[in-house]
Amino acid sequence: MARGCLCCLKYLMFIFNLIFWLCGCGLLGVGIWLSVSQGSFATFSPSFPSLSAANMVIAVGAIVMVTGFLGCLGAIKENKCLLLSFFIVLLIILLAELILLTLFFVYSDKVSENAKQDLKDGLALYNSENNIGLRNAWNIIQAEWKCCGVIAYSDWHDALKEKVVPDRCCQEHYQNCGRNSTNMFWSRGCFEKVEEWLGENKHLLGTIGMVILVVQISTTIFPVPVMRSSNDVC
Repeated sequence: MARGCLCCLKYLMFIFNLIFWLCGCGLLGVGIWLSVSQGSFATFSPSFPSLSAANMVIAVGAIVMVTGFLGCLGAIKENKCLLLSFFIVLLIILLAELILLTLFFVYSDKVSENAKQDLKDGLALYNSENNIGLRNAWNIIQAEWKCCGVIAYSDWHDALKEKVVPDRCCQEHYQNCGRNSTNMFWSRGCFEKVEEWLGENKHLLGTIGMVILVVQISTTIFPVPVMRSSNDVC
């Protein structure tokens, strides 16, 4: 009876980690594709130029792939070393997430202020030739969220050193509309719009976070009985 339960748990763990590994492959592929054709995705922060959407997706995809591989192979082979490695990787990820989340809530005001300033500094790179991705990213977010600048459209005046804003800040969009000071621009900053969206969806985001946490804890517990049943010596 106990052996049957362990066998069922082993194959359940294998299937779960196979799906996990396939998701990692998909994320890695998307990240590489974004990196090659990164016209619409970029980092908004000049302090962290490598923190782009493509690089983040590649990093997450690689971690998920490695973790899924260790779980798959360890479960099907009942290899104690692989299962132990899988357990340690998951535990490190879980602890890192909890530490980062705690630090974020403790220093939320400071993080918010630093983020605002960093985003404002990044506006100065909008017209530079080597930051097409940043320009496209700002155009997309301002058009979709109907916002302008970080706090207000005047942020662009300070960043670009002239009384102009990107065309996507115009309520009636047309070419070079941002150079016409008589036009109506979106009055709200994008940072405020993002904070508002997070506030409106905090229950949904909290539920998703709890589900992810439960899945991670469950996945961390999975290898323990399989390791105990294994005769391999690590």
